[in-house]
Amino acid sequence: MTDFPNDLVQTQSAWNATYQALAAPRPRDTTALRRRLLLLSVGLWWHPYWETVPSVPAGLTPSGDRRSCL
Repeated sequence: MTDFPNDLVQTQSAWNATYQALAAPRPRDTTALRRRLLLLSVGLWWHPYWETVPSVPAGLTPSGDRRSCL
């Protein structure tokens, strides 16, 4: 089992809370919530942790490098 960094877990938790707030009936300040969700998504996608673990099995990419999948 892989341990995730605390800041990555906190960012995911904030993303989940923001998504739930947007999904609620008649959310307030939807623009701010959408912007926050976008910023959190970027932080999750580009977190340095993902450079340390393969995103797909190494056999599926020529080098096993995450960037080769993009």
